[in-house]
Amino acid sequence: MDTKDLADILLADEASVIHEMSELEKEKIICGYHTVVNWDKANQERVMAMIEVGVTPEREFGYDRVAKNIYRYPEVDTMYLMSGRSEFIVIIYGKTMQEISNFVGAKLACIEQVKSTVTLFVLKEYKVNGIALEDDDKPSERLVVTP
Repeated sequence: MDTKDLADILLADEASVIHEMSELEKEKIICGYHTVVNWDKANQERVMAMIEVGVTPEREFGYDRVAKNIYRYPEVDTMYLMSGRSEFIVIIYGKTMQEISNFVGAKLACIEQVKSTVTLFVLKEYKVNGIALEDDDKPSERLVVTP
């Protein structure tokens, strides 16, 4: 949404909206503006993997220092501390499954505190950041069954 439309919705002037957005960006409250791409239609080789990472926390640092050792790799796109069977979920992208496998084996698994990894490859994306990637206007291909 452009700043003029946002100002109209907020009943504010555009200059104050731009100033407020700038302040929120400086404070890292707004951390970026992103485009959602349907990679299936982009005709580019791209593989996404979610890696469950089991780690041993460090005394006095907990999970934070271990997390930093993982997310500092440029291959890591997104990382979360989780509840459940693994401590972290790490999301990475590569051109091939082999490229992702090489990252896991040569970099991630070699970190001292990492005790396990489970790599899950994404086969198809249906909805990303609230945006459905399928054509919702297409009629269903499923046959109607009546009793």
